[in-house]
Amino acid sequence: MRFKDLLLGLAIMCLWGFNFSVIKLGADQINPILLTTLRFAFAVLPVIFFIKRPQVKLRYLVSYGVTFGVGVWGMMTSAITLGVSAGMAGVLMDLSLIASLFIGWLVLKETISVRQALGALLIMLGAGVSLSLQDGSVPVMGLVLVLIGALSWSIIGLIVKLANTQQVFAFSVWGMLFAPLPLAVLAFITYGGDIFTDLPKQMNGSVWFSILFQAYPTTLLGYWLWNRLITQYPLSTVAPLTMLTPVFGLIGSMLFHGEVIDNTKLLACGLILVGFLIGQWQQSWLKRQPAAKVEVANI
Repeated sequence: MRFKDLLLGLAIMCLWGFNFSVIKLGADQINPILLTTLRFAFAVLPVIFFIKRPQVKLRYLVSYGVTFGVGVWGMMTSAITLGVSAGMAGVLMDLSLIASLFIGWLVLKETISVRQALGALLIMLGAGVSLSLQDGSVPVMGLVLVLIGALSWSIIGLIVKLANTQQVFAFSVWGMLFAPLPLAVLAFITYGGDIFTDLPKQMNGSVWFSILFQAYPTTLLGYWLWNRLITQYPLSTVAPLTMLTPVFGLIGSMLFHGEVIDNTKLLACGLILVGFLIGQWQQSWLKRQPAAKVEVANI
């Protein structure tokens, strides 16, 4: 990978890691589901008018939008509101590896290697250790919502695989079109109509920053740049960079929210990150690979 592209990849991981702290900034002030609703509404409009709809069946777009909006970020944002720290939220998202292995085995009939099983075991041990934290950074109910978010993240991979599209960015944008309405309905059912009438009084500079940062740099710019790297290099070259996202998540939480990283938290994070590394390990990571000449899909 060329040095400038490596720096670009690192910048994307930093952006995605710091995003957990930005989510907390907004979720501490307005309803978390409503915050997520606004995130996806701004991420879709007006950019969707400039991107051609991908040639996939409508059910894949709908299922992607609902799973990505409600299942992943609706649950993760709610978990942060319940007390899961921004740093631990990023780390615990690696629980998606366990869900991905289970879905691959159950639905796609994939085999689970000893290495993948060992990685999953370490991740589960790390999650168990996180429950012993005494600083309230991983409350039980928050962990439950994180588990739902991690499972939903794995389901997204299955949806994209079944959709069988090369127009990943277009698929993501058009899929997100179906996220805001289910989120708004969930917010109304769960919290009532007062959260909508109170919203204008709660909107301030930091809330707007949280919404727009999540919508544009994190969701649209981040995924667009990431897709560019994926089209230029083999997936085995760029995939290891994603392991830095929870690291930057912890750094961001320490810098912006004063999160303290004690020995128990270090142990939990270490077990989860090492487990994720072992479970995702590929021999090709150690090989120097040239940029791949891949035709970029028309979006």
